Amino acid sequence: MGKLNDLLGLARQRAQDMGLPYAGALTPAEAHEIWRSAPGAKLVDVRTRAEWDWVGRVPGAVEIEWLSYPGNQPNPHFLAQLKREVDTQSLVMFMCRSGGRSDKAARAAAEAGYPECYNVLEGFEGDRDANEHRNRIGGWRHAGLPWRQS
Repeated sequence: MGKLNDLLGLARQRAQDMGLPYAGALTPAEAHEIWRSAPGAKLVDVRTRAEWDWVGRVPGAVEIEWLSYPGNQPNPHFLAQLKREVDTQSLVMFMCRSGGRSDKAARAAAEAGYPECYNVLEGFEGDRDANEHRNRIGGWRHAGLPWRQS
């Protein structure tokens, strides 16, 4: 439990430093360790169905689109779907492509009564490099964490 508490403490400190309205912010490796170690913790992938199908999936993650594909329109059922899939008292980590949509999802979930919301910084693919390519700087895949291609 010591390592888990240390990781959560670090994530909470980041949230405080960044002025975030939710519990914390995690690197992909930290999120994976917490997911493996914390009973009942959930990883919610908020990318689009197209991203899951064409870019890759994280086995065992809860998949709920934040923006619906095609058209990138907000998913009006996001919170209802989240409540069906994830108990409000669970530690819940949100991940998208690079951390932006998951930040919005964590904010919405915290406002909806989820006290233990965390954003996975860098997301699944990380930021773009100098050549505008992802998966070379940060991200779940770049960290060598579990994923599969559809």
